[in-house]
Amino acid sequence: MRWPRRKTLVSVGLLALSLAVAACGSRTAPPPEPGTSRGVPPDLRGSTVMVLPVQQLLGVPGDTDAELMFGLRSRGTEVTWIPPSQLDDALARSPSLAARTRGLPVGQFLAAEVLRIGDPLFGELYRLSVLVGAQAVVLPVRAELIRNPDETDPRVRITVTLIEARTGRVGWFAILEGDPYPTDDPRLLASAVDEVSRTLLWYAARGGSR
Repeated sequence: MRWPRRKTLVSVGLLALSLAVAACGSRTAPPPEPGTSRGVPPDLRGSTVMVLPVQQLLGVPGDTDAELMFGLRSRGTEVTWIPPSQLDDALARSPSLAARTRGLPVGQFLAAEVLRIGDPLFGELYRLSVLVGAQAVVLPVRAELIRNPDETDPRVRITVTLIEARTGRVGWFAILEGDPYPTDDPRLLASAVDEVSRTLLWYAARGGSR
């Protein structure tokens, strides 16, 4: 997995500023808007990536976690994906581990630009990644059903981030939307998930079929 290199800081003042930003984990900025995309996802081929359940699910029909895993596996065939069910099984075998897959503190991603996560979120994700041998974390922050005033049918909007498990650095963050469909149409959720997998796995052609 190839993460972009950081730029070298050339003055003590800039170094101090950088450390201050890293310490707080985010920087002051307006809340992220729909269509936001920050960072370029690394090439994940050959990596082990754990996928957390959607943390905040607001009115979206269907099984969002299962649909997301299908989309990632179909496109990212050269990645070892660890789905939420496997993470839950691993935690059940290690009851003393202070980690969880649901109810994580993810509100920071909806309020500001996050450069690096801190505790308690980092500690939980780090311990879980060590348990399953993952180098990166796909963290779906929120999936919500939204209705635009000029459209008859709703869309699904997904807020998602990719985190380097050993450092907590946020390598990619995006708020992506699918196409409008009736709520009973499976393409409503599938189109949003396809947008996520296509953007995250930008180097891969879609494989598999339904």
